[in-house]
Amino acid sequence: MQYTSYVPTTDFVAQFGPTGLAFDYALDAFQRRVLFWDVMRKRGNQYRTHAEATAPHVLSFTPEVLLDGRELDKPVNYALARIIPPKGIEVDDLRRPFVVVDPRAGHGPGIGGFKADSEIGVALRAGHPCYFIGFLPQPVPGQTIEDIVRAEAIFLEKVISLHPQADAKPCVIGNCQAGWAVMMLAAMRPELFGSLIIAGAPLSYWAGERGKYPMRYTGGLLGGSWLTALTSDLGHGKFDGAWLVQNFENQNPANTLWTKQYNLYSKIDTEATRYLGFEEWWGGHVSLNAAEIQFIVDELFIGNNLASGHINTSTGEAIDLRNIRAPIVVFCSKGDNITPPAQALGWILDLYDDVNEIRSHGQTIVYTVHETIGHLGIFVSASVARKEHGEFSSNIDLIDALPPGLYEATFEAKTAETVGGDLVEGDWIMRCEARMLDDIRALGCNDPEDDRRFATVAKVSDINLSLYKTFLQPFIRTMVPESAAEQLRAIHPLRLQYELFSDFNPWMAPIADLAAKAADERRPVSADNPFLALEQAFSRQIVAGLDAWREGVEALSEATFVSVYGSPLLQAAVGIDPSDTGPQRRASKTGPHAQALKARIVELKAQTGNGGLREAMARSLLYVAIASGAADERGFAAIRRMRRSENGMPAMTLAEFKALIRDQFLMLMIDEEAAVNAIPGLLPAEDEVRRDALASLREVLNARGALSGAAELRWQRIVGLFGLGEEPVPEPVSPSAKSLLVKVVRQAS
Repeated sequence: MQYTSYVPTTDFVAQFGPTGLAFDYALDAFQRRVLFWDVMRKRGNQYRTHAEATAPHVLSFTPEVLLDGRELDKPVNYALARIIPPKGIEVDDLRRPFVVVDPRAGHGPGIGGFKADSEIGVALRAGHPCYFIGFLPQPVPGQTIEDIVRAEAIFLEKVISLHPQADAKPCVIGNCQAGWAVMMLAAMRPELFGSLIIAGAPLSYWAGERGKYPMRYTGGLLGGSWLTALTSDLGHGKFDGAWLVQNFENQNPANTLWTKQYNLYSKIDTEATRYLGFEEWWGGHVSLNAAEIQFIVDELFIGNNLASGHINTSTGEAIDLRNIRAPIVVFCSKGDNITPPAQALGWILDLYDDVNEIRSHGQTIVYTVHETIGHLGIFVSASVARKEHGEFSSNIDLIDALPPGLYEATFEAKTAETVGGDLVEGDWIMRCEARMLDDIRALGCNDPEDDRRFATVAKVSDINLSLYKTFLQPFIRTMVPESAAEQLRAIHPLRLQYELFSDFNPWMAPIADLAAKAADERRPVSADNPFLALEQAFSRQIVAGLDAWREGVEALSEATFVSVYGSPLLQAAVGIDPSDTGPQRRASKTGPHAQALKARIVELKAQTGNGGLREAMARSLLYVAIASGAADERGFAAIRRMRRSENGMPAMTLAEFKALIRDQFLMLMIDEEAAVNAIPGLLPAEDEVRRDALASLREVLNARGALSGAAELRWQRIVGLFGLGEEPVPEPVSPSAKSLLVKVVRQAS
């Protein structure tokens, strides 16, 4: 078929005046429309190519498969790959490796490294060896979530064996649903982890805010997990991940039905490459075994059992997140409608009564809350990768060395006026500020009435699932053979939208030639064209209308949920006491931990006077820093010298430095006055050594500016304790310096 030129060489506006504006716009709109449908055609072809691949992924880096999970004693469809550094990037094998685990939530693997500015990209640029745990589109028959978790343990053992001289165990990044799987493994095998970064992971699914993000109500509104079982049975034992993707799409109809497409159409000259890159992953649907998805829905979403320690392994071992010893970094966003901050952080409230308990378990939890980024942007956005993930990668040693407690990571832009800016690489300064549990509650917290409603949902779900398994499941399984399940998967609406606009559809055949002609003769309309402004206004009206519809549906959903599951009659009928004002899902306190804590306090008290210059410097540093309740990378950059050979002392490993900081911090928490008064006995006799040590401490403490207030008073006291002629400034014991760990022991007793 031949196409003739349809672009006139004359200037419409010059020739026809105001009428020419309409001609200009009409031509531009026609060209954009042709190019838009060509991108849709390319998207469909890309989808078909991706679906036909044996091991499809969207990594922009070269992976080298090291372990194939299908060859394990309990085979799974997961694999461990080493990321080969691109040309121009060198990694240091002495630095801790990073392991990125992608979510298996309906999409295929690779999103953690599908472009240069990604989690893998920033970790490589920070000099860390990188590994990737991905998966195949189809599960191994019979594999379970526990099998996958244990396979990932084998993968981490392999990574550790490849880096015996690394300064720490691997930092593992778990995106979305991979986050809770990584947390489960860290609770089962804490010795495998150096640190964890959990991005957009729903760990406490009941939690949330009234009037926002009602996805947590879905299980109750559908009557529980029986529909999950039905969908798996219709898939002949497999759950089609396209349904999970559809669920994501339903949360934002304005974006799904209009904004995503209009953004491409309106920016067709620049947006196509980015759009196709994302759609390759978004359309790469994968499947799960029926047992896998049922576990996820029953135990994690509807049951909310992970944070409460109510999940047991096949050997009877309870999965208790308090067993995790590696620092945990939680990255979430207020703009995330899939995993809002309450769901990402609510597990902390399920496990602990206050920050003292976090410290008593030796846990370090750091969280950061983005103000606007959406769910996918947490691990897809290039700006987020460069800022938050880049800072985490560059400062993972700082996080690892923080004393036990709860912190919020904040990011400050570095400028020419920034104090100590020469100590910082990159454009941002990360600062970790001490927080309390009330700071977590402020992000969204259920009241007892809400907890009872969700507990009622869990009971109703169990009943409905049992009824389905008894009366319907045998019939459905008999009536749906594998061939029928394949046909049902093939005609899923999400798959059809790719297939129908590919070259598989003969009606799309003319588009390629027409698009080539449009690209050659492209004449974009002027940005000030009034018809273009009208188009943009029309788009905004569509978005506003769809948003209003969504808000109405969400309000109705929440009202229905609250009304139905808040019924005292229904609650009593399923065994929930309507008058119970206590939490419905709280982790129980363990007697062994209380006993171990008592023994640990006795041990630390006995060691208060033991040690030397390093212990004195670490204790002094912490004593002054406690006044500000924060640490940032400038101070840590200066403190690195304490791990080097100084004053004849051997160099410290990161693990030794971390243990030193933790022990000295806990000594201060147990009895601050006794710990501080013991500092002179730890110092060497030589004045010169003391003077050098004091100068090093001053450099660290002043890295982000001169001390003031309580911190300055504490510093003057330390100067006096070093005995170099300066007069110490006496300081009374403050209420915040009381024995926090002793309080916890009293509570546990």
